Amino acid sequence: MCVHPTPCPHPSSEVRDLAAVVSSHPEQGWSLLCNGVVLFDDDGELLPDGRAVPDHHEWRTGLVPA
Repeated sequence: MCVHPTPCPHPSSEVRDLAAVVSSHPEQGWSLLCNGVVLFDDDGELLPDGRAVPDHHEWRTGLVPA
């Protein structure tokens, strides 16, 4: 599936969204990765087998609670 030197992470991997973008559609809010994962602008994902994965990233703001 990949034609670049470093193989992309498998779609079942936790780092699957680090795969190379093969088709980008920012006007529609999604990109197709070379491992078959569709990555949405809200960080949700659609796996090649049809399963949906909600945003699973842990964002750190650097703010300290008062």
